[in-house]
Amino acid sequence: MREKGLMKNSVKKPLSARTRGALWGYGFIAIWLIGFFVFTVYPTVYSFIISLNDVRLTSDGMLFTWRGLYHYRYAISVSGDFKLAITQDLGFIVCATIVVVVFSLIIALLLNKNFPLRTFFRVVFFLPVVIMSGPVISRLLTGDTADFSGQATLLYAFLSDMPKVLQTPTLFVLDNLVKILWFSGVQILIYLAGLQKISPDIYEAASIDGAGAWEKFWKITLPHMRSIALLNAIYTVVEISNYPSLSVNTLISRHLFNQTRIYSYSAAMSWLYFVIVAVLLGLVFLVFKLFGRKDA
Repeated sequence: MREKGLMKNSVKKPLSARTRGALWGYGFIAIWLIGFFVFTVYPTVYSFIISLNDVRLTSDGMLFTWRGLYHYRYAISVSGDFKLAITQDLGFIVCATIVVVVFSLIIALLLNKNFPLRTFFRVVFFLPVVIMSGPVISRLLTGDTADFSGQATLLYAFLSDMPKVLQTPTLFVLDNLVKILWFSGVQILIYLAGLQKISPDIYEAASIDGAGAWEKFWKITLPHMRSIALLNAIYTVVEISNYPSLSVNTLISRHLFNQTRIYSYSAAMSWLYFVIVAVLLGLVFLVFKLFGRKDA
């Protein structure tokens, strides 16, 4: 009897379905975590270390000489190229983000209606996301494709007489129209998903109360789209700020293999750019939060 009791106690209890599911989940997360730490966290930390040192390539490998914040101070106080590139790119990112967020909402509202070939037009507006690449966008933005001044001389002459406050953003949109619209595919898709979450009963009830299309947009559609607009704004800032053709990204790439300060100066500029973009994202979040509080 004693031996049977020992054998009974030695038999392991089978895992429950919940425990097995959790183990499978941890297994899949572990694969992602390994890739995240190897390919993201380690290079990020290593780039910060490089930005604080002078790097020399020798036959024995990379030799580091501690310089502290020297490369950061050089980028901020000495180098005029970095400050000029940051100023230009921040202006473009802010203006492009506003245009993309607003334009995407307008197109999504149109594509959400019932009309012939609706699916075809949805694919057309999402197509730039599928075929986006360096050669494609470079070819698209060359020549007259992105320059409308020659074909719209009367429009540009009219804009030149406008006040500077209105003239600058309008000219910016026209001069960068193709590039801005190229970044709108994902945002349109996100807006469409949000619009389809709004119950038609809400619009029907508003119609019964006598609300028109304008009132429905401001009182129903826009409040429901506020969080999605914030998501699209954050996505747009991140997407555009990482585009290779921006002046600051080009500057970082150009100095990457500069033998006088190989890797270090580019790493410092990258971290400064990261902090600036992070501050910009914080401002975007703050603007939407204040807008939501005022609207409430």
